[in-house]
Amino acid sequence: MAGKSKFYVVWEGRRPGVYTTWDECRRNIEGYPNAKYKSYLSKKEAETAYADHPSKHIYKKDKEPGAASVSTRKAGVGQPRPDAVCVDAACSGNPGLMEYRGVDFQSKEEIFHMGPLDHGTNNVGEFLAIVHALAYLKQQQLPTKIIYSDSKIAIGWIKKKKCGTKLEQNRRNVKLFDLIQRAEQWLLNNSYHNPILKWETEVWGEIPADFGRK
Repeated sequence: MAGKSKFYVVWEGRRPGVYTTWDECRRNIEGYPNAKYKSYLSKKEAETAYADHPSKHIYKKDKEPGAASVSTRKAGVGQPRPDAVCVDAACSGNPGLMEYRGVDFQSKEEIFHMGPLDHGTNNVGEFLAIVHALAYLKQQQLPTKIIYSDSKIAIGWIKKKKCGTKLEQNRRNVKLFDLIQRAEQWLLNNSYHNPILKWETEVWGEIPADFGRK
């Protein structure tokens, strides 16, 4: 009887993605420094894992049968994946004038820039920047391109599809709250597969979308 099929996730390699054969996986990780990869028994499980940060999967003991690791490399952050959009926000005051932008990781080209918007916060800007990036990548039909943000709080809000700010609405930030409402509606009405990963500032330095005002 033929053996069970496996699906191979390559988080860091020559071409990150989900592969159906070991040969495809091997060609993408063999000789690649600090390659990160793992095998799964189902396509759904592999695709779900690919959307996460690799540290959630390859540096812990597997609890489910069939999720056998094919990596024995030492735990580490590694390098950022190049096929990515990086987002960041800046705010002068808290609350204050806020703006955000998205930058292509490889070309360093600014893809979008919104603001300044009055009476905002940095976390709100980070949240809006991620949603803006998701909408942009969906429009460009780039469903696997990564989004990097250095804000754990904003990434958490995206997962909940809700901006968790305690900022109060007033006459000065009506436009900002309109953007928040539109962003929340977009998250509720759209699906996406782009991995949203935390930018490891302590290891990689400032995120490429940083405004340089610290």
